[in-house]
Amino acid sequence: MSKTAFIFPGQASQYPGMGKDFYEKYDIARKYYDMANEILGFDIKTISFSGGDEELKQTRNTQPAVFVLSVIIHELLKLKNIIPDFAAGHSLGEYAALTAAGVISFTDALEIVKLRSAEMQRAGEKNPGIMAAVVGLGSDEVIRICTASGSAGIVQAANFNSPVQTVISGSIEGVHCAMKAAKEAGALIVKELDVSGAFHSPLMHSAFEPLKKELQKRTFKDADFDVVPNVTAIAERSGSVLRELLAQQLTSPVKWSESIEFMISKGVTRFVETGPGKVLKGLVRSISKGVTVTCVGTVEELENINGSN
Repeated sequence: MSKTAFIFPGQASQYPGMGKDFYEKYDIARKYYDMANEILGFDIKTISFSGGDEELKQTRNTQPAVFVLSVIIHELLKLKNIIPDFAAGHSLGEYAALTAAGVISFTDALEIVKLRSAEMQRAGEKNPGIMAAVVGLGSDEVIRICTASGSAGIVQAANFNSPVQTVISGSIEGVHCAMKAAKEAGALIVKELDVSGAFHSPLMHSAFEPLKKELQKRTFKDADFDVVPNVTAIAERSGSVLRELLAQQLTSPVKWSESIEFMISKGVTRFVETGPGKVLKGLVRSISKGVTVTCVGTVEELENINGSN
């Protein structure tokens, strides 16, 4: 029997105006956005619905905005009786996946995301770094290039997004050196990303202890269904293990390609991108042509989905 996985997007999926259609149409969306404003202590509604691109892409705003909308969409899919067999989230998206699986409450998860985003922004300001996408080289080759570029500065593979797309992260000098080497090695695209820090690299280390402390304060239950964490790319249900992996995720690479391949090996034939944008759809398509990917990021897309499409 074919299985369904919900995949939750992370940073870089945001866009101005996202979520406004849900807020206008559904009581549950209004409830969650109003709760979010209270928990965050700032107006995430206005930032999401009518904020400018610059404001929305600040890490402390992006992460709560993407998380809140992703959880709302999951709740609305649940009302349509569309329930996943697996869930995974790309970086920040793992918080929405864990909320969907009943591991953490919306309130606790948003409190953690609030702290995580603020600490990551602070770490990015304290230890300036950059990220870059490398397309057209295998992950082993990118790892080799990062190792060889280490003398110029910190640089490591941060996101293994697909067999031919790896994001690198680290110091400005280290990443620039690796970018040059990747071009020379024949990469099709080498592009610096518009982010505010070197995520999933040692430059995020100052955010690790505050995040770990916050995670320890929160209740983590065992998952209602299998969650595939970024750090291991293997299904997990234990709340205590999932809590530990969330802390590790901050400075560890995102094994996205492996996570998708793992779920496919367990019978998943349908992926539902649950949240804003279509970034994950493109990645899944480049990992496997034999599965379907449906995006649910707008009211129209939600209304068009049913249990089998």
